[in-house]
Amino acid sequence: MSSVKPKPTAAPLRAARSDGDATRSAILDVAGQVFAQRGYADATSKEICARAGVNIASVNYHFGSRGGLYEAVLVEAHNHLLRLEEMQALAAGPGDPRQKLRAIVSRIVEHVTGPRAHWGSRVVVRELLAPSEHAAALVQQAIAPKAGILIGIVSQIVGLPPTHPAMQRSLFFTVAPCLAMLLAPAELRTQVLPGLGGEPAQLADDLLRYALAGMDALGAQYRA
Repeated sequence: MSSVKPKPTAAPLRAARSDGDATRSAILDVAGQVFAQRGYADATSKEICARAGVNIASVNYHFGSRGGLYEAVLVEAHNHLLRLEEMQALAAGPGDPRQKLRAIVSRIVEHVTGPRAHWGSRVVVRELLAPSEHAAALVQQAIAPKAGILIGIVSQIVGLPPTHPAMQRSLFFTVAPCLAMLLAPAELRTQVLPGLGGEPAQLADDLLRYALAGMDALGAQYRA
């Protein structure tokens, strides 16, 4: 009989990796809820780990520090509003750039005007109202890549190169109303401006009509 022993399988390693991913996801979700409730300054790793049912060392193991965890939460919160992969697929696919922009704006409007049950919206609102030292991570890791895709789409609509100041202003003027709706209290839509509380699809259509008219005007002005 052969004395060669069979090599151990890699199943334990895969299982360990899967468990690690599950632990990381659990910490991220609980941390998002805690940061949404308390803000970055008042949320502690101890509370997050206790609520997640993990050892307090897990934060450093998976995220490096409490600050690293918060940055991961910020990126995930922004992804809840709009995922980079969805935008990349939409931008790379066939179709009119105006329809692509409508699909993206509709997605944003749907989230910012919804019931806001997910912690992502509240985390983003907190960071926008009171930026922390980790705001740069949100901009660099989440906002900038998506803005790059939007700039490409808007550039096709306006007919100006992506680096043109008027083209970049067109993008900001389009996205700014979405940010305003995200920051606005619910009472603004229900009591002061009830027209903002309509169907998200209709709201997105009107926003695009307004934005596209401005893009056409700016494009005509600066192309001339």
